[in-house]
Amino acid sequence: MNELQKIYQTLLTRYGDLDWWPTVTGSPYEIIVGAVLTQNTAWHNVEKAISNFKNNLTPQIVSSMNMTELAEIIRPAGFFNQKAVYLKEITKWYAGYNFDAAAVRRDSPEELRAGLLKVKGVGKETADSILLYAFGFPTFVTDAYTVRLCERYPINVEKNYDMIKACFEEALPKSEKVYNNYHALIVINGKNHCRKKPVCNGCPLFSGCKRKNI
Repeated sequence: MNELQKIYQTLLTRYGDLDWWPTVTGSPYEIIVGAVLTQNTAWHNVEKAISNFKNNLTPQIVSSMNMTELAEIIRPAGFFNQKAVYLKEITKWYAGYNFDAAAVRRDSPEELRAGLLKVKGVGKETADSILLYAFGFPTFVTDAYTVRLCERYPINVEKNYDMIKACFEEALPKSEKVYNNYHALIVINGKNHCRKKPVCNGCPLFSGCKRKNI
């Protein structure tokens, strides 16, 4: 068992299976919207914005809204004018598949990722979140918590999105469930312990961490 697999098992023992991505309807489009809205804000703000759609969050509704109306609905997520543009653009991308998740899944993840990265407002983390959580492709999501884990534990990999992503994907089984769960486990442990100012007491990774009590 390699180091990243050991970390996964340690976190899994502590926190168990985590059911991510949190949604109201479970629809791929709601996940797409959440992945865009969560940029530079806390998830509870995203939940407020999504709730403003009053259980009527569909690509057709977003497509039909004018920009001012859409921005007002998503105001709780912050940067609402900017994110309204991003939602319009990602909805146009999804329209290219007739808003059909099955049609999206017929394309390769490589093609989809390249296409998503051309959409205004979609960076690597957002693209991978959409592929993993909305459409079930095994692609590892790297975020600030993942980078912090790699720096502190440490994992011998450069602080670079693609290199960290490749490091995890090479060390783990190519599994949507594993990638989904591992990312969730890193995030919850990051929130509980591996914060900017770490709370090392009780951290399940304490014994192996090379930078404990920093």
